[in-house]
Amino acid sequence: MPDKSIRLKDAIKNAFPSALRTAWWVVKLTVGVSLAVTILDYLGIVKWFSQIATPVFTHIGLTGESALAYITGYFVNIYSAIAVITTLDLSFRAITIIAVMCLCSHNMIIETAVQKKTGSSALRMFILRTLAAFVAAFVLNLVLPESQATGNNIEQIATDGNIVEILQAWGISTIKLVIRMVVLIVLLTVMQRVLNELGIVKILSKILSPVLRLFGLPVKTSFLWIVANTLGLAYGAAVMIEETSQGKINKIEADLLNHHIAISHSSLEDVLLFAAIGASLWWMIIIRLALAFVSVWIRRIELHFKHQYRIGLFGK
Repeated sequence: MPDKSIRLKDAIKNAFPSALRTAWWVVKLTVGVSLAVTILDYLGIVKWFSQIATPVFTHIGLTGESALAYITGYFVNIYSAIAVITTLDLSFRAITIIAVMCLCSHNMIIETAVQKKTGSSALRMFILRTLAAFVAAFVLNLVLPESQATGNNIEQIATDGNIVEILQAWGISTIKLVIRMVVLIVLLTVMQRVLNELGIVKILSKILSPVLRLFGLPVKTSFLWIVANTLGLAYGAAVMIEETSQGKINKIEADLLNHHIAISHSSLEDVLLFAAIGASLWWMIIIRLALAFVSVWIRRIELHFKHQYRIGLFGK
């Protein structure tokens, strides 16, 4: 028992430097991106871009207004997309489609950077998530019934203001977000070290192994799969970077996991937030899991043929 207690204390103590380094990297990226998007929104560039995108969105059952919600979420986060949605008079159908699109491809700059740092191609993740969002929207546009009922009853609120007021509001919200991120990243890193030390990760791996095998994922990625699905990529970055940098999962295993969680992650808080404003909980979960399943198995087939090609060229 004393030895175990000492090991746990050492694990917790050693987790802090790594957690703080990752937290600083995520915070710098988050602050820079959110400030840039806030200024672009004030200048009207985000709205201008949404107008250009309107013709594309009509093919998936959405209007230019709803395109603005998706584009805002695409570059910032789920919260910003929800803020836009709640100012619009949208049907249950439209809210569900936008919600699924945002869940597939939100916070793209920051989360793509995280996935690049854990071993996947940034360009590939960017294309995969964007494509998945539009494939999901196309399918939902075909299968969801037409509905005139609105998904939320929140009245439109004014969002105008001068640049000083906008930056003040941005500063307050960013400080709150940064505090939340740093606390979560540190706690997650400590939890990961403790769970490893107690052998709980191995137990979780055994429990989840049938599910992970079905999805084409290595069993060793079970803990990261849980982190990504409960807390997302940005908040789970510390643990993911920690696992890959220490070689606990190799590059191929990390890449396969990234192909799954690129499409299906944040399946707790974000999904419940969208459900609260009228989106279908069932469709938000099922269609993303289906696309993640297809994504990983396509990647596995691709890696298999690449391996066979190398054998053919260079021999065993």
